[in-house]
Amino acid sequence: MRVLLSGYYGFGNLGDEALLDVIVTQMRARFPAAQIDVLSATPEATAQRYGVEATPRWSMRSVREAVARADVVLSGGGGLLQTATSARSVVYYAGILREAIRLRRKTMVFAQSIGPLDLLGRIVVRSFCRGLDRATVRDARSLKLLQSLLPQTPAEQTADPVFLYDLPVEEIDLSSEGLGGDPYAIVSVRKISNLKDGQHAIARAVDRLASVHGVRVAFLPLGGASDAEVSTAIIRLCKSAPMLLPECSLERAAAILRGARVVIGMRLHALILAARFAVPFLAIPYDPKVAALCDDLGYPLDPLWTPGRPAPSDPVTDALVDRLMSQRDALAAELRGKVAEIRAAAARNFDVLGELMRDP
Repeated sequence: MRVLLSGYYGFGNLGDEALLDVIVTQMRARFPAAQIDVLSATPEATAQRYGVEATPRWSMRSVREAVARADVVLSGGGGLLQTATSARSVVYYAGILREAIRLRRKTMVFAQSIGPLDLLGRIVVRSFCRGLDRATVRDARSLKLLQSLLPQTPAEQTADPVFLYDLPVEEIDLSSEGLGGDPYAIVSVRKISNLKDGQHAIARAVDRLASVHGVRVAFLPLGGASDAEVSTAIIRLCKSAPMLLPECSLERAAAILRGARVVIGMRLHALILAARFAVPFLAIPYDPKVAALCDDLGYPLDPLWTPGRPAPSDPVTDALVDRLMSQRDALAAELRGKVAEIRAAAARNFDVLGELMRDP
């Protein structure tokens, strides 16, 4: 059986590459005879790294041919059906599903966060995805939204596949990043339109970790150059001397997050990997999918700052950082206790895919 993966792959975003890594690994373990084709912005690099076929995502003729060759078309994982970035995103990804449905291929929304969707986005999903065979979503909010738009599609809440990510058995030496020995914290930020409103709070939290709690702080740019640019702007506001780590491989980034004492994160997959390895965190929910992750984890700490709302006062920021550190062991134990349940939910994505593949 031939499976086509449609997602935000080949752009160098380590969160999406982690998704692809896990999806390919799990599919090979469960469905060893399946042929995997990935729509990618850099198809040659994707094919070489993962040992899959890869199709250029910008060539609509190539995309249509890939859909026609496929037996199953998966849309996901990630946050694809949304209009937060632009209307083009939902039209592109839903358009691929529409073509697959038109050609009577098996179709599945796979481990996605759905929305936010404006009126046009809702119309596109309702129209283009009518006839979708199955759907799994990462959070309860997405499930409610998708069921309202596609009530005939069997849908269920699972969890992000990256909760299944495992580091290589061999130890990864982080001394070249200056992270050996002393406890350190990791900050993962990304560019958003109103980030300046919260930059002071992030810098304040970084300084509090360094000056009061004796924790070295390093910024990890999971999204490449744009993340590094935003990180540099915040570092300039700090009174302490946090580091900016260089871009690195997925394996090194995951090892860095696993070894952290605590994490401050905007990037969803920085927080997912932190939770996966039971590292307590403070979230910055720039997107509903980040808030939904915290809700589904039952995470007890308030966000450091919620974009779109006033930045917290210095005393509020200090108190939240102090609580993160003082309750760190208890928070880690709570996350550790949830990992088995969450990993089972993440594995359910592939159970549903198997059911779809076996359908006549």
